[in-house]
Amino acid sequence: MNTTTIHTPIVHVVDDDEAVLDSVGMLLDSIGLSNKCYKDAQVFLDAYEDENFDKHNGCIMLDIRMPLISGIECQHRLEKMGCRLPIIFVTGHGDVPTAVEAMKHGALEFIQKPFREQQLLDALQKALQINLKAQNRLERIQQTQDKLATLTSRETQILDAIVSGKANKVIAIDLHLSQRTVEIHRAHVMEKMEVKSLAELVKVVIDASSTN
Repeated sequence: MNTTTIHTPIVHVVDDDEAVLDSVGMLLDSIGLSNKCYKDAQVFLDAYEDENFDKHNGCIMLDIRMPLISGIECQHRLEKMGCRLPIIFVTGHGDVPTAVEAMKHGALEFIQKPFREQQLLDALQKALQINLKAQNRLERIQQTQDKLATLTSRETQILDAIVSGKANKVIAIDLHLSQRTVEIHRAHVMEKMEVKSLAELVKVVIDASSTN
């Protein structure tokens, strides 16, 4: 079973400038934000591919101009690997076209060096809040899918009909059942799904079916 358990978020700092890694690392340590520093994009990509890497909780601070693999190229590779961690780009050579490309591919912020500490912290906190909301949603979806798995095949049939907007009378005709039997099954479905109303039932099922 897949799990999206929410752990302590980690800020991943990727920059080829050792002074930046040191200063940002100390800044994040000073406010109690867990962080890991990487001297170039390849080191980070290798770490990301490790099975022990937490791919769900945290964000990435990524320098754009780095040797061998640029920040933009690193972003593209992460995208192909299905990475959904929010990315904040930091660069000393920022230009509008680069910023636009980064944003088109999902970058959250684009900060130019030298940056103010508070500016960076605000951007990181925003990224972590967005990440937390995404993880909470995935956790709710997983819980819904676990509940769906407890339904019998008949209950699943009736749930599908309910979500498609069919009334009990129509469902009964379609499935060659009595309306009372449909009502009993529907009550069991709502009990297993732990919902109080038909509207809530439809909402949680639709949410669970659209994980993107």
